Amino acid sequence: MKKLAVVIAVAALALAAPLMVPAADHGKGGMKHGGHADHGTAAHEEVVDGVKVTFKVMSMAEHMKAMNMDLPKGMKETHHIAVEFKDAKTGKAITEGEVNLKVQGPDKTAQTKALMAMQGHFGADFNLSQKGKYGVMSKFKVKDGTVRSARFWYDVK
Repeated sequence: MKKLAVVIAVAALALAAPLMVPAADHGKGGMKHGGHADHGTAAHEEVVDGVKVTFKVMSMAEHMKAMNMDLPKGMKETHHIAVEFKDAKTGKAITEGEVNLKVQGPDKTAQTKALMAMQGHFGADFNLSQKGKYGVMSKFKVKDGTVRSARFWYDVK
């Protein structure tokens, strides 16, 4: 029953808080970062209804270094989660859409955010400061209009 409530809550959020923006592509909107070619290693990949979804989780220190920036003092978020989409058949990047992510911590507290379009991916910063398993649940709608979901467990050691 709890799982159903979580799925319904995430679905409602995905439909109630659209963030239809194109990912940054040399001045076409979104957030730009210098030297941000490598977004870390994949934490989870799967194909959902013809869309290959890749989730990458990296520490904020790694993320800021990749952007050639210093880590701001007092930052509460400890990790950046990036999500990339590609057409499963052609491999072509999908850079427009709406992405909502819910991260449930080992203590059952949840953080829910609409991801911002960035350079070739969608991303947001989360606090994963506790050791243990985090449930990562996403709802996304790319330009074909179909709402899809993906979820996985991420272990912080």
